[in-house]
Amino acid sequence: MTTWIRGTAQVVLAGFLLFAGLAHLTFARTEFYAQIPPWMPGDADFIVVASGVIEIIAGAAVLLSWRNPTRAWAGWAVAALFVAVFPGNISQFVEQRDAFGLTTDSGRAIRLLFQPLLIAWALWCTGAWTWWRRRQAATAADPQASGKSG
Repeated sequence: MTTWIRGTAQVVLAGFLLFAGLAHLTFARTEFYAQIPPWMPGDADFIVVASGVIEIIAGAAVLLSWRNPTRAWAGWAVAALFVAVFPGNISQFVEQRDAFGLTTDSGRAIRLLFQPLLIAWALWCTGAWTWWRRRQAATAADPQASGKSG
């Protein structure tokens, strides 16, 4: 049962990433400008497009690695992506920029609280967290295997 739920969550995550990436490139492109911090160097449109392409690649990696050992790497990459875009979400809150229906400070603050859940979702559904814990346990059991010696 857990495997089915985890697999479904992985496919949903992939769909979410693919949809968001396509939204960056098409119908929501200008909405994403609100998440580009004013201090960020470079053209805002390029950043929005580039991040959309990265999200599409990440979504494809999560989808294509379904039920494959490489899914843990995809999970870590997506978690890193969610960490990387977090400053933009903070900037949207601090700068009080409206986008995606977030027109109040409380709405923007609540959105910030969901970012750690997205990171956890990526790590859980791809098995990345489990993979890392098993690797740590194996290294602790056999330090020679990791090149560490006591």
